[in-house]
Amino acid sequence: MVRIDAVLVALAVASALGVVASQHQARRLHGEFEREQARAQALEVEWGQLQLEQSTWATHGRVEKLARDRLHMQLPPEGQVLVVEPQS
Repeated sequence: MVRIDAVLVALAVASALGVVASQHQARRLHGEFEREQARAQALEVEWGQLQLEQSTWATHGRVEKLARDRLHMQLPPEGQVLVVEPQS
């Protein structure tokens, strides 16, 4: 009878240690999950800022001004413009 009691106590202690270990792992993983969610949110904000910056840098007026000022480009005379229509 004493032997059965010792086995039951050992099983209860092992079970309790398993519960403690699994709770510790769950808390650790939850903290890691929250950190990754915060990182994902920060990356989303940065992505939005980069898209806004790209749209600002690529506006038609800015590109045209840079082409005129830095590259000394100009619109061709009207007679030199050729319009190509797609075939249907």
